[in-house]
Amino acid sequence: MSIESTSTRPAPPNKHQLALMIWLAVFPTLTLINLAFGEWLGILHPVLRTFVLATVAVPIVIYGIMPHLHRLRTLLLSRAARR
Repeated sequence: MSIESTSTRPAPPNKHQLALMIWLAVFPTLTLINLAFGEWLGILHPVLRTFVLATVAVPIVIYGIMPHLHRLRTLLLSRAARR
């Protein structure tokens, strides 16, 4: 990575941007998991159901979706800066 590429990298998201990014990742993930496994999850105790949902959703969000949202944010900010 060159010095030039690090100097043009946007700052990390502020807390409001990060909250929006997390919501954009978590809501659809939980919705899809509930649609796919709703009947099976419905028979579980609510605490166990929440544990299963969190155990499945957190890695999907952190390793699968958030990196794409960070790249998208960087792309959008760099395009806006060029205008």
